[in-house]
Amino acid sequence: MTDDTSSSISRRALLGAFAATALTAAPTYSNAAGFLRRSGDIRRIKMYSGRTGERLDTIYWVEGEYIKDAVAEINHFMRDWRTNDIKNMDLRTIDIMAAAHNLLDVNEPYLLLSGYRSPKTNAMLRSNSSGVARNSLHLQGQAADLRLASRSVGQMARAAAACRAGGVGSYSRSNFVHMDCGPIRNWGR
Repeated sequence: MTDDTSSSISRRALLGAFAATALTAAPTYSNAAGFLRRSGDIRRIKMYSGRTGERLDTIYWVEGEYIKDAVAEINHFMRDWRTNDIKNMDLRTIDIMAAAHNLLDVNEPYLLLSGYRSPKTNAMLRSNSSGVARNSLHLQGQAADLRLASRSVGQMARAAAACRAGGVGSYSRSNFVHMDCGPIRNWGR
């Protein structure tokens, strides 16, 4: 039998080094939420359209992957209801909408007023209102106009702005919030 204290690397030293390595590599309590979030991370969007009567409640992203069929369903739902034209919505806008909804801590679905707008629809809206941009991000599938009955325009706008990911327009008179994935900016009241 050999003497543990006399060898250059004792069994006790080896076990001690292993224990220190295991403790260093173990997640701390402060990191636990991050690990749990990654193990079950989902993104969900809930909306309805007063124009078409359609409802949407779908999980569109799971653990780092967009779900193709759910994204196609979102694109169809957010189509230009006047022309039935469909555009692939920019997923960054959908993510902003979902994140703001989560921050508002509501179960109520968004009322979608406008998602994608065809050039024909945008031109018609511009001819009736000075508040419609010629190069609106709605034309690119990068914007949505939304309403919640249980939250004010101010509450919705603050939640969207907290995402620091795009433009947020407050339209208190018309009771809706514009969210887009363009440059970070805010307007309206």
